[in-house]
Amino acid sequence: MDYLLLVDILGVIAFAISGVLAAMRKHFDPFGILIIAFVASVGGGTLRDLLLGFPVAWMRNMTYISFIIGTTIFAIIFRKKLSYFRRSLFLFDTIGIALYTVVGVEKAIEANFSPIICVAMGTLTACFGGVIRDLLCGNIPTIFKTKEIYATACILGGTIYFILLETTLFKEFSYLIAGGVVVLARTLAVIFNIQLPSIYSSAESED
Repeated sequence: MDYLLLVDILGVIAFAISGVLAAMRKHFDPFGILIIAFVASVGGGTLRDLLLGFPVAWMRNMTYISFIIGTTIFAIIFRKKLSYFRRSLFLFDTIGIALYTVVGVEKAIEANFSPIICVAMGTLTACFGGVIRDLLCGNIPTIFKTKEIYATACILGGTIYFILLETTLFKEFSYLIAGGVVVLARTLAVIFNIQLPSIYSSAESED
């Protein structure tokens, strides 16, 4: 069983749902919702594959397209159920970045890049789709907000994953642990209001 493909598809599903939720908040039409779900799902992976010199995954494997369309339809139909989850966009976005961090690091390892580049690719894979989603929805990308622990959580999770690969743990456990670190880091940051330091004074922040 190709566990990396499974993790990648789960990331696609999580980010597609986050895209649908973000687009529906802006009252996009069904086609617009599908476009946002699509770029949120594969934006980061597309840039990663291009930088690493790999064939773009979703262009070679129609499974990705099928899951994006299916997930979009599902999320639209059951949007009221999804709304019962408090901060559901945060939930699926966090799951998405956790899964994509691991996928990005693993893809870079396959291409024989250095540890720093591997972690960077994991962070880029996790964050870039969300950046495009937020920009198309007219929002400031989450990664650029000092009150959000976003890329930092991905860097931490990617580093942990790289370290775990040097142990005797099965790779599947390394996936789970590293992804869990990303989810835990971002969730704790929200619960305890942990923020990155700001270079702006309170007066500048108000302007």
